[in-house]
Amino acid sequence: MILTRDITLAEIEAGRSLVAPSPPAQVGPASIDLHLGDEIRLLEGGPDVIEVDDEADFLAVSRTEKMVEPYLLAPGETIHGITRERISLPGNIAGWLEGRSRYARLGLMIHVTAGFVSPGIQNRQVLEISNLAGRPLRIHAGTRLCQIVLQRCEGSAVYDGRFAKQDRP
Repeated sequence: MILTRDITLAEIEAGRSLVAPSPPAQVGPASIDLHLGDEIRLLEGGPDVIEVDDEADFLAVSRTEKMVEPYLLAPGETIHGITRERISLPGNIAGWLEGRSRYARLGLMIHVTAGFVSPGIQNRQVLEISNLAGRPLRIHAGTRLCQIVLQRCEGSAVYDGRFAKQDRP
């Protein structure tokens, strides 16, 4: 079941810090707004053709940079951002990253396929930001760019994979 505002606030009040920081103003009826951090990863460099196989590694064809100024996202371009907030979910709560409709209506996607947030995670979430609009979009650090919808799990699990401790895009 999806956690509503009252349950989310009760979980936070009980010391189960689902999102930090998470002032009550960020908690909506059934989600928590998340801000874009100030570092991005640009997909560039590497071979002309990227082999998509089990050895594929995004690090070989990308670089990170601080977003001191707003970033001009070209039509069709995809970059990685990261949430300013740290997500810390107990083993019985998972989440789903979702864009905000106000930005989707401008052609901005905040995740390509990686919208699921595993139970037991403790990290900042990478956002796969894509521009589907026919014109450039200027992306600003600190914008409430997306939201996380929390869902109680039946049973308990903890993700301990490759991205369990990520703090950079």
